[in-house]
Amino acid sequence: MGGDKEENRWPPWLKPLLKEHFFVQCKFHADSHKSECNMYCLDCMNGALCSLCLSHHHDHRAIQIRRSSYHDVIRVNEIQKYLDISCVQTYIINSAKVVFLNERPQPRPGKGVTNTCQVCDRSLLDSFRFCSLGCKIVGTSKNFLKIRRHSPEKKGAVSESEDSYSSSRNTSSFTPSTPPRTGLNFRSAKRRKGTPHRSPMGGFLLEM
Repeated sequence: MGGDKEENRWPPWLKPLLKEHFFVQCKFHADSHKSECNMYCLDCMNGALCSLCLSHHHDHRAIQIRRSSYHDVIRVNEIQKYLDISCVQTYIINSAKVVFLNERPQPRPGKGVTNTCQVCDRSLLDSFRFCSLGCKIVGTSKNFLKIRRHSPEKKGAVSESEDSYSSSRNTSSFTPSTPPRTGLNFRSAKRRKGTPHRSPMGGFLLEM
């Protein structure tokens, strides 16, 4: 009973959406220059779609996935029609406010950071709790809250059922790790600041 109630907190399309791989070639329209799959139908939940596939979903709720630094994002004005995204960090990309679908690995918070994602420890602005929609799913689950309450130092630990959506994704699409320092870049690396840049819009400013 409790497990069913936990699952019903989220729309049925959310976890399948977070597991999906986007920006691959459509197997039905491979000969078209518009065959990149960056759309998703919330009603059918039948995988990533290209723009040509949408002709079969004209009466459905379809959303567009975008990309920033190899990570999938969605515009706030699209997703907030169907999902509560409160407490999730927003970012400004190409003058549009977006949220990330899944967590992004970060070795450690930057120097001077006072607030981090409750799930993956990514640096956040003070008014947010999660860095992505996926982290919100995990961080608001009863199992995760129980783990944090009994073992605060293991706040990144999650139950297998709640974290299954992210473990099935291909992590090779993440941004490559920082290369080792050399004599040429060591001096410049010391000058890097770890404090996140705050924008007047309440989100981070990123470039596509």
